[in-house]
Amino acid sequence: MKKILFFAMAVVINCFMGGTITAAVGLSPVIGAIGANAIAAVSPLIAPAGSALRAGLYSEIWTGETIKAFRNSLESLGWLNKIRSFDSQVANNNTINFVDLGGDPTVLVNNTSYPIGVETLADANKAITLDKYQTKATKVTDDEARGLSFDKIGSVIERHRDVVDETKYARALHALAPDSHAAKHPVLTTTGEADGNRLRLTVADVIKLKASYDAQKVPVQGRVLVLCPEHVNDLLLQDTTFATRYNNTKDGKIADMYGFEIYEFVDAPKYDNSGKKKAIGATAADTDRNASVSFYAPRMMKATGETKAYLDEPDTQNQEWRYNVRHYFICLPLKNEAIGALVSGVKA
Repeated sequence: MKKILFFAMAVVINCFMGGTITAAVGLSPVIGAIGANAIAAVSPLIAPAGSALRAGLYSEIWTGETIKAFRNSLESLGWLNKIRSFDSQVANNNTINFVDLGGDPTVLVNNTSYPIGVETLADANKAITLDKYQTKATKVTDDEARGLSFDKIGSVIERHRDVVDETKYARALHALAPDSHAAKHPVLTTTGEADGNRLRLTVADVIKLKASYDAQKVPVQGRVLVLCPEHVNDLLLQDTTFATRYNNTKDGKIADMYGFEIYEFVDAPKYDNSGKKKAIGATAADTDRNASVSFYAPRMMKATGETKAYLDEPDTQNQEWRYNVRHYFICLPLKNEAIGALVSGVKA
C-alpha cells in the first residue's frame, strides 16, 4: 500500500514539475507532464530522488562490486585430498558398508602339541551413514533481482555452496582428531617457551608425535600433520629450516617434516583444559586450546553423496525467489587408531 501511495505521489510531482516548466515556455502542461514521467522512467539518474520509479532499483548500489567473506583457500585442503574417496560406493540411502576385520590369527612357534586347535576371526559389518548438510532458505525479492547492479541470485547460490563446503571441511578435520589421549590415538601437549599463558610448539614435540606413530608400527608413507596457524607461527620462530620450507611453498603444501606431510588449516579443532576434544559448535571458553591434527591417510575415509538444490521461483503473492541446498558428506577414521593431536600446553 505504501509503495502504491509513494508511486502516485511521484507521478503527481513529476506532472506538476513538467507541466510548470512547459507552461513557462509556452507549451501545453500535458506535454510537460508526460515528458517528465517518461524521462523518470527511462533514466533513474535523472528522476527525482523521491520518485517511486527509482525506489525498486536499489540505487545506493551502483558499482556492481561485491565484498565476499574470507574462506579457506583450496590450497589449504591438500590434506583432505590425501584421503581415499569412497564416492562410488555410496548407496541410495547415503550409507557405506565396510567390513571391520577381527583379530589376527595366532602364530605358533616350534609347536609340539597337537591338534593345533581352531579359532574364529570375528569379522563384522561396519555401516557408515553420511552426514546431511542443509542450508536455511534465502529469499530474494523480484525487485532485488531486477534492480540490483549485481547478480543477487547468483551470489546467493555461490554463498550456499561455499558455506556448506567450509562447514564440512572443518567437521572433517574435527572428526580426524582423537577425542582424548590413548596409546593408539595420542593427544600430546606442547612444551615450548611460554607465549602468554600457553606453551609454544617445538620440533621436539613433533618428534614425540612421530615416536608414538612408530610405536604403533604405522607406515611412514601416508602420515599427515595438519598444523593450526598458531603452531605454524611457533615453528617459524624456532626453526629456520622450517621457515625456509614454508616460504618456498606455492600450493599450500609445506615440505615434509620428520616423516609427516605438512599442511596448514585455519579451522582446526579445539581441546579443553583436561585434554578432551570440544564438540563442534560448543561454547568458547578462555581455557580452550588450539590443536594440530595428525593421521595416517590410508586408514581414513571420505565420501560425497547426493547434492540437491531447491529453488522456488516468484509466485503471484510473495514475488520472491527462495533457494537452499541439501548435501551429504562424511570424513572420519575407519578405526579409532593412527590419529593424533598436538595441543597447546598451558603455562604452570
